Amino acid sequence: MQGDTRTGEPEGTPCRGCSMLLQDGSWPNSTTPAGEERSPCVVGIIPIVYYSVLLALGLPANVLTAAALSRLAARTKKSSYWHLLALTASDILAQVLIVFVGFILQTGILGRAMPAAAVHAVTALEFAASHASVWVAVLLAVDRYVALCHPLRHRVLCHPARSRRLIAAVFTVALATGVPFYWWLDVWRDADPPTALDRALKWLHCVAIYFLPCGIFLATNSAITCQLRRAPGPRRGRDRASALLLAVTSVFALLWAPRTAVMLCHLYVASVRRDWRVHLALDVANMVAMLNTALNGLLYCCVSRTFRHAVAEVLRSSRPLCAAGHASRQPARQGGSPPPPSLKMLGLLRGTPL
Repeated sequence: MQGDTRTGEPEGTPCRGCSMLLQDGSWPNSTTPAGEERSPCVVGIIPIVYYSVLLALGLPANVLTAAALSRLAARTKKSSYWHLLALTASDILAQVLIVFVGFILQTGILGRAMPAAAVHAVTALEFAASHASVWVAVLLAVDRYVALCHPLRHRVLCHPARSRRLIAAVFTVALATGVPFYWWLDVWRDADPPTALDRALKWLHCVAIYFLPCGIFLATNSAITCQLRRAPGPRRGRDRASALLLAVTSVFALLWAPRTAVMLCHLYVASVRRDWRVHLALDVANMVAMLNTALNGLLYCCVSRTFRHAVAEVLRSSRPLCAAGHASRQPARQGGSPPPPSLKMLGLLRGTPL
């Protein structure tokens, strides 16, 4: 995110925030002495290459995942597929807003040559996309908990129409929670000590995107695991649904933990501007966190056979149009099939007097 989840620029372009360095070595809007050394960006062009590859591989995979989940949601009428579809949509938004607009376009191509209002607006949208992604996963966890621990209540409450309304509410709340981050302070050039607003926004972000969701994941996963151990009868389908939820939530908690830790370290221990080790740690943590936006489809394929079959159907139905057109142009001469319309016209013209 702006000043937070994006990282360095290609060689020849100053690291984010370094473009604010004046010719005499001073920092604008800063109380630090002129000429104070800033921690170097040691990763160079690696982040831009990484994010370009991540977008090139992750965005098509997410689009394919969304197509497969759309078929399953329409065919089975299960609320869990709508939650997975919403999670995939939020991952697509995060890749477009954060990876492409934030990292590649604004940081790598434009070099921050954007109006301040546009930069802050994009920042708010980036935070909103991140919040939507994690809280849709919370919806999925609660849905699985109700389905396995309170199945009768799940049949009454968790139908597709209500799931769609809940998903719309989550996206609306996520957009609202992204608005305060319009005033997010850029950690890459914060020479001054953190203000009260800076501390409040950082803690709000860490709690909203990591601590509170992970607490809910821990509670629901523990309850689901205990319920599965006590439940009699066949458990294959329930075990797969639980394994999918456990995989999605565990990967999220693992990949976002480094970034949350570095954010708090930056807030209370050392700044990115003054310590190159924190600078490097935040660069790496951001890259690891953004990997989460491209892995969910792979997790679905590994766990769910139904999802693999749906993906295969999508791939079979989306063959290149040129192949279909080539097959349609082949004349069907077996079984007394009539010639194509073009040959009919030629036959008529052949017997027509001039």
